[in-house]
Amino acid sequence: MPQYIRARLKGSVFFFTVVLAERPSNLLIDEIGRLRQSYRIVQESRPFETVAVCVLPDHVHCIWALPEGDSDFSTRWGLIKSGFSRGLDPALARSESKVAKREKGIWQRRYWEHAIRDDADLARHVDYIHFNPVKHGYVTRVADWPHSSFHRYVGRGLLAADWGGDMKDIQGSFGE
Repeated sequence: MPQYIRARLKGSVFFFTVVLAERPSNLLIDEIGRLRQSYRIVQESRPFETVAVCVLPDHVHCIWALPEGDSDFSTRWGLIKSGFSRGLDPALARSESKVAKREKGIWQRRYWEHAIRDDADLARHVDYIHFNPVKHGYVTRVADWPHSSFHRYVGRGLLAADWGGDMKDIQGSFGE
């Protein structure tokens, strides 16, 4: 079995993708209040800054800045995932493969993390997070997806409300 080595850069900024075991699923959107509560509880008990976030039906992308001297994002994710999962209807929560293996978790065991290297890398990942609902076809405009820090960026004047354009306009210009 491979040994996965996580980055342990104290006080760093990381990009994450965390995914449900059962794809496709709408569970994260259907239970967005539960996810927000679990996230908030962990953020209060083990502080970190959310630089950008987007919750999609079956996965989450986010960027966290950890406090100086702290590199423990694994515990935070474990607490968020278990807090969200606790109390869910077990019939809704597990994939067929998890049931067959008698596993209880609704999340994929692993998640993707990437240590942000510089300002350009951060900007690319923030853009990726905000454009992701359009990429997956959930909306045609970034502004139309409600579960994203994009709206906070617009409110702070960091992005224009029409950032990312309108996929309907782009598709129409190619005769599609």
